[in-house]
Amino acid sequence: MPGREEKQPTNGRIRVLIADDQRPTRQGLKALLALSPQVEVVGEAADGQESVDLVAECHPDVVLMDVHMPVPALSGAEGMDGLEATRRIKRLWPEVRVVVLTMSSAYRTAALAAGADAFLVKGCPSEALRAAIGL
Repeated sequence: MPGREEKQPTNGRIRVLIADDQRPTRQGLKALLALSPQVEVVGEAADGQESVDLVAECHPDVVLMDVHMPVPALSGAEGMDGLEATRRIKRLWPEVRVVVLTMSSAYRTAALAAGADAFLVKGCPSEALRAAIGL
């Protein structure tokens, strides 16, 4: 059953999954997080469904979640944006911290209602991101 798997050993590190449809954004966040020896990036997702799938597979402590991600309509697969992915992750794995990181503060209320533990606007100081992750 999803959400009930054993957590992987953390070696004292915070395991982070980055979910954003923009590859340069994922790479930038990964590079920034690599500066902290306490952080291990365990996966990258380009859409909401992939985010949920990777939480099940990688067992992160924290998910950095973008709100706007493409829905794979052309593939015929059921897709979801970051808000729906947040709802599903928090329902299945309530212990996983979800930090919504997006371009507009207009989504703050919706993100928190979806279960996000923290909300940040892209371009925020790196100290705010570090604090939201738990560093």
